[in-house]
Amino acid sequence: MANNPRTNISPSVLPLAGCRILVSRAKKQAGALSSTLRELGCRVIEIPFIEIRKPASYQPLDSASRNLATYDWLILTSVNGVEALFARLAKKKVDASALAHLKIAAIGPATRKAIEQHGLRVAVTLKEYVAESVVASLRRRVKGKRVLLVRAKIARDVIPRELRKAGAEVDVVEAYETVAPKSSEKRLHALLANKTLRPHAITFTSSSTVKNFVELLGLRSARAALKKPARYHGVHTASIGPVTSATLREFGLPVDIEAKEYTIPGLVAAIIKERNRIRGAQQKS
Repeated sequence: MANNPRTNISPSVLPLAGCRILVSRAKKQAGALSSTLRELGCRVIEIPFIEIRKPASYQPLDSASRNLATYDWLILTSVNGVEALFARLAKKKVDASALAHLKIAAIGPATRKAIEQHGLRVAVTLKEYVAESVVASLRRRVKGKRVLLVRAKIARDVIPRELRKAGAEVDVVEAYETVAPKSSEKRLHALLANKTLRPHAITFTSSSTVKNFVELLGLRSARAALKKPARYHGVHTASIGPVTSATLREFGLPVDIEAKEYTIPGLVAAIIKERNRIRGAQQKS
């Protein structure tokens, strides 16, 4: 067989040769993870657990956009939030330079990169959307300041509540919402029921992917799908970081693989490490 043209490694010795991995990211965002896994020899199955939708109303976001000059800080929690914000600003003919005076906090390096692509500087980058960590990093900086937090529609309000306690005036604006795509339900059930094609691992890149996985399958079926029939067998979970792992555990689901660096490259590295560990253990047994 010909060598992989991008890695110059024979397909038979690629680190993930023979692996099947289910990528659960939203369709628009699956590309980078899927292409990396394929280059490493993996067979990728894409079934999105998340669908990005417009918020019920743009009125709060539009109102904040008209009053950007009154804010001191902007907190963006995801690439989706960045894209939703700037798409709406463009729609309303508001130039990105209107945000230039703001100190910007980004959750994760991918979010920072997405912001910087709009020509803006990021003052603070946090590794992951860990509410307590965000609050600890920003508490002293935002005292007496006006803060605009742009994010998805979510229930947990630790960040705005704690920043307000620290003396900040915080406006929370929902720029988009995430839902479990109904079109994925039948595909997911069929895949996990197929003993020949079911994946060796499922990637979970946010707490929402975990929650929607459970919603699509039902909790009992989700637990059954991830139960290991024997050592080294079964469907493994691959989590991007501790917050996502905590959500898996909240549902009584296993955490088989966890990234040390909370990024897509970190997740891939963790999958490779686990694959090598299993291969080594199998060779010894």
